Amino acid sequence: MTSIQRPHLFSPIQLGALSLKHRVIMAPLTRSRSIQPDSVPGGLMKAYYEQRASDGGLIISEATNISLTSRGWLGAPGLYTAEQVKGWSKIVADVRAKGGHMFAQLWHTGRSSHTAMTGGAMPVSASVDPSYWEHPNHLVSIPGGWAQSTPHRALTVTEIDCVVQDYRNAAQRAMDADFEGVELHAANGYLVDQFLQNGSNKRTDDYGGSIVNRSRFLFEILAALISVWGPDRVAVRLGPNGTWNGMSDSDPDALFSYIAEKLNDYNLAYLHIIEPRIGGSDLIHAGQGAVASEKLRRIFRGKLIAAGGFEPDTAEQIVASGTLDAVAFGRYFVSNPDLPLRIREGLPLSEYDRGTFYTFDEHGYSDYLAYSAVLSA
Repeated sequence: MTSIQRPHLFSPIQLGALSLKHRVIMAPLTRSRSIQPDSVPGGLMKAYYEQRASDGGLIISEATNISLTSRGWLGAPGLYTAEQVKGWSKIVADVRAKGGHMFAQLWHTGRSSHTAMTGGAMPVSASVDPSYWEHPNHLVSIPGGWAQSTPHRALTVTEIDCVVQDYRNAAQRAMDADFEGVELHAANGYLVDQFLQNGSNKRTDDYGGSIVNRSRFLFEILAALISVWGPDRVAVRLGPNGTWNGMSDSDPDALFSYIAEKLNDYNLAYLHIIEPRIGGSDLIHAGQGAVASEKLRRIFRGKLIAAGGFEPDTAEQIVASGTLDAVAFGRYFVSNPDLPLRIREGLPLSEYDRGTFYTFDEHGYSDYLAYSAVLSA
């Protein structure tokens, strides 16, 4: 081994109950490879995650549906049946056998869905917005290809309670699968984000209007997750200023500052930020600094990680500066199963093929080689 090239990324860190040996985190990456039609993690996913596990490193699972009616992406896995739990337990066992750690990211797609994915149920959201399902760019992956979202309806207050219970049940199933914690996906224009931002939330009850009301759903879910796991094994992912999936807010700084301040009361494992230079999977503002993280670092007192098109050197610099405690990598983990080793040793990175991000077989998924195999190939 050569000397460590980026020492700040390879210093140990405590994230809640987790003791990590390094700060190169695998970001949640939707890859569409669960077994259909029941969204069960199978052998292909098992190979993929085992390849990317590292001693003392953290993998955050791809976004995982909490119920049949929460689905909105063909091939995404679930945590709402016994078979799904069994599939995930095999994956987690492989990751932990290599000394790695794994959180489950819990997901409800809300209005970004289609009746072909929900068992025929109409997708739900905070409010009804016909311009969303009429927009030609708001596409979802369904059997047969890409399609525009189908019309959605607003959740009733009683139904909101039921969705919170779905999150609690999924958290328990994550525990049954031997994950080490859960991350709430509250970004990218999915259901929780649809409640947070007033571009999509037009409610006039206790879940709409003020920032306090619009964030109520998030904090009720958070309480449910903590009731299962305790606070030090629960995390939240936010997308401040994110516009993906038709999102907007009249005062995003006030909204996300309020949330970050209130999260200080929870002693979470970490807060995970998606930088606004990322739109979905696309880098849209290359060279832009970690603006959301820099703002929230002045408010949030817990451990802060971020994803957003970081390169190894920029990740080292931002951890060294103290703005972030760790960095989540997405696209480079796709094409470099041994990414922590490559970053640690300053080895070249393999390029990824965007055309295989959301396909359904091993090509562009589990067939990328570790660096040692690249050398001998």
